[in-house]
Amino acid sequence: MTTIKSRYQGNLRTSSTHIKSGNEIITDAPVDNNGKGQAFSPTDLVAAALGTCMVTIMGIVANRDNVALEGLSWEVTKIMDDQPRKIKEIIISMHWEKPTENEKFRQKLKNAAKTCPVALSLHPDIKQTMQFNF
Repeated sequence: MTTIKSRYQGNLRTSSTHIKSGNEIITDAPVDNNGKGQAFSPTDLVAAALGTCMVTIMGIVANRDNVALEGLSWEVTKIMDDQPRKIKEIIISMHWEKPTENEKFRQKLKNAAKTCPVALSLHPDIKQTMQFNF
Protein backbone atom coordinates (compact mmCIF):
# COMPACT_ATOMS: atom_id res chain seq x y z
CA MET A 1 0.00 0.00 0.00
CA THR A 2 1.32 3.45 -0.94
CA THR A 3 2.53 5.54 2.00
CA ILE A 4 3.51 8.78 0.26
CA LYS A 5 2.51 10.45 -3.02
CA SER A 6 4.90 13.02 -4.49
CA ARG A 7 4.92 15.51 -7.34
CA TYR A 8 7.56 17.64 -9.02
CA GLN A 9 6.43 21.27 -8.83
CA GLY A 10 9.10 22.72 -11.11
CA ASN A 11 12.06 24.97 -10.27
CA LEU A 12 13.70 22.17 -8.23
CA ARG A 13 10.75 21.98 -5.81
CA THR A 14 8.81 18.84 -4.86
CA SER A 15 5.79 18.15 -2.69
CA SER A 16 5.11 14.90 -0.88
CA THR A 17 1.84 14.03 0.82
CA HIS A 18 1.51 11.45 3.58
CA ILE A 19 -1.52 9.44 2.46
CA LYS A 20 -2.94 8.53 5.88
CA SER A 21 -2.74 12.01 7.44
CA GLY A 22 -2.75 14.31 4.43
CA ASN A 23 0.28 16.18 5.80
CA GLU A 24 2.53 17.68 3.15
CA ILE A 25 6.27 18.29 2.95
CA ILE A 26 7.84 20.65 0.43
CA THR A 27 11.49 20.32 -0.62
CA ASP A 28 13.71 22.75 -2.47
CA ALA A 29 17.21 22.28 -3.77
CA PRO A 30 19.69 24.13 -1.54
CA VAL A 31 21.24 27.40 -2.69
CA ASP A 32 24.65 25.73 -3.05
CA ASN A 33 23.11 23.24 -5.49
CA ASN A 34 21.22 25.52 -7.91
CA GLY A 35 18.13 25.90 -5.73
CA LYS A 36 16.28 28.58 -3.82
CA GLY A 37 16.75 26.97 -0.41
CA GLN A 38 13.25 27.98 0.67
CA ALA A 39 12.41 24.63 2.27
CA PHE A 40 14.09 21.49 3.53
CA SER A 41 16.34 19.87 0.95
CA PRO A 42 16.05 16.11 0.47
CA THR A 43 19.32 15.61 2.36
CA ASP A 44 18.01 17.86 5.17
CA LEU A 45 15.10 15.44 5.50
CA VAL A 46 17.52 12.51 5.83
CA ALA A 47 19.33 14.31 8.64
CA ALA A 48 16.06 15.31 10.31
CA ALA A 49 14.82 11.73 9.98
CA LEU A 50 17.81 10.48 11.99
CA GLY A 51 17.15 12.87 14.88
CA THR A 52 13.41 12.35 14.97
CA CYS A 53 13.76 8.57 14.72
CA MET A 54 16.24 8.52 17.58
CA VAL A 55 13.93 10.52 19.82
CA THR A 56 10.86 8.51 18.81
CA ILE A 57 12.58 5.28 19.87
CA MET A 58 13.79 6.94 23.07
CA GLY A 59 10.18 8.01 23.70
CA ILE A 60 8.95 4.43 23.28
CA VAL A 61 11.52 3.23 25.83
CA ALA A 62 10.69 6.09 28.21
CA ASN A 63 6.94 5.39 27.97
CA ARG A 64 7.52 1.72 28.79
CA ASP A 65 9.47 2.73 31.90
CA ASN A 66 7.13 5.60 32.87
CA VAL A 67 9.81 8.27 32.43
CA ALA A 68 8.84 11.68 31.01
CA LEU A 69 11.10 13.05 28.25
CA GLU A 70 9.65 16.56 28.37
CA GLY A 71 12.36 19.16 27.98
CA LEU A 72 14.36 16.99 25.56
CA SER A 73 15.49 18.91 22.48
CA TRP A 74 18.08 18.35 19.79
CA GLU A 75 19.98 20.08 17.03
CA VAL A 76 21.01 18.50 13.74
CA THR A 77 24.07 19.44 11.72
CA LYS A 78 24.44 17.96 8.25
CA ILE A 79 27.87 17.99 6.59
CA MET A 80 28.04 17.41 2.86
CA ASP A 81 30.87 15.92 0.81
CA ASP A 82 31.66 17.41 -2.59
CA GLN A 83 33.05 14.52 -4.64
CA PRO A 84 30.63 12.91 -5.04
CA ARG A 85 27.96 15.18 -3.57
CA LYS A 86 26.51 13.20 -0.67
CA ILE A 87 25.99 13.38 3.08
CA LYS A 88 29.34 12.94 4.81
CA GLU A 89 28.27 13.29 8.46
CA ILE A 90 25.18 13.92 10.57
CA ILE A 91 25.71 15.33 14.04
CA ILE A 92 22.86 15.04 16.54
CA SER A 93 23.28 17.07 19.72
CA MET A 94 20.66 16.32 22.38
CA HIS A 95 19.89 18.41 25.43
CA TRP A 96 17.60 17.44 28.30
CA GLU A 97 16.63 20.19 30.73
CA LYS A 98 15.73 17.90 33.62
CA PRO A 99 17.10 14.43 32.94
CA THR A 100 16.36 11.49 35.14
CA GLU A 101 19.04 10.91 37.75
CA ASN A 102 19.06 7.20 36.92
CA GLU A 103 22.36 6.75 35.01
CA LYS A 104 21.43 3.20 33.96
CA PHE A 105 18.21 4.47 32.35
CA ARG A 106 20.02 7.35 30.62
CA GLN A 107 22.39 4.79 29.09
CA LYS A 108 19.38 2.70 28.03
CA LEU A 109 18.01 5.75 26.17
CA LYS A 110 21.35 6.37 24.47
CA ASN A 111 21.54 2.74 23.33
CA ALA A 112 17.97 2.91 22.01
CA ALA A 113 18.78 6.07 20.03
CA LYS A 114 21.86 4.53 18.44
CA THR A 115 19.83 1.55 17.20
CA CYS A 116 16.82 3.40 15.76
CA PRO A 117 15.68 2.17 12.31
CA VAL A 118 17.04 5.22 10.46
CA ALA A 119 20.46 4.93 12.13
CA LEU A 120 20.60 1.27 11.14
CA SER A 121 19.42 2.04 7.58
CA LEU A 122 21.95 4.74 6.70
CA HIS A 123 25.00 3.75 4.68
CA PRO A 124 28.04 3.09 6.89
CA ASP A 125 29.98 5.80 5.00
CA ILE A 126 27.72 8.41 6.63
CA LYS A 127 29.35 9.24 9.95
CA GLN A 128 26.76 9.48 12.73
CA THR A 129 28.01 11.64 15.60
CA MET A 130 25.70 11.60 18.62
CA GLN A 131 26.16 13.98 21.52
CA PHE A 132 24.03 13.32 24.57
CA ASN A 133 24.16 16.33 26.89
CA PHE A 134 22.48 14.69 29.85
